[in-house]
Amino acid sequence: MSNDSVNAGRRRFLTAATSAVGAAGVVGVAIPFLGSWNPSAKAKSAGAPVKADIGKIEPGQMVVFEWRGKPVYVVRRTEDQVGELVGLNEVLKDPGSEASDQPAYVSGEARSIKPEIMVLVGLCTHLGCAPKYRPEVGAADLGGDEWLGGFFCPCHGSKFDLSGRVYKGAPASANLIVPPHSFETDDVIVIGVDQEAA
Repeated sequence: MSNDSVNAGRRRFLTAATSAVGAAGVVGVAIPFLGSWNPSAKAKSAGAPVKADIGKIEPGQMVVFEWRGKPVYVVRRTEDQVGELVGLNEVLKDPGSEASDQPAYVSGEARSIKPEIMVLVGLCTHLGCAPKYRPEVGAADLGGDEWLGGFFCPCHGSKFDLSGRVYKGAPASANLIVPPHSFETDDVIVIGVDQEAA
């Protein structure tokens, strides 16, 4: 065997090996680079929008999503529940939500973009406990005939209606927060993106 054929074989082997190592290096650099385009967990908790599929929520049902590390309650209210909201104004601290933390595009008793869909941050405005969803009308432990459904905070007894408006006499001083949100479709909401910006 001549030196030329041995050198040619070595050259081919070294060229192939170098190409394989180089390709692996390119992949090794590209994966973290492409991964950096996705928002990190820290960025998501700092306020990245969250898409929520609400298409399967039944009337009267509530589901919970997470946004900025906080629970967000989404309730599909029935027509009766929406209709009864006006009758509660006399027993609420801020029925018109004038001192509430909510976007300008939600107003009135419904405090929502679509009357049947209620979106609230699930933290009591007193000390940050998570209120329980209590949709049953006339619950004896919550006021009997005066209770038309809503949220009850088990920590200190604050009560909120089905729009998150706080009852008079409750330790909580403000209505539950309505986060910025928008509808991408009838079945998908985006929590963290204002309706006006969508």
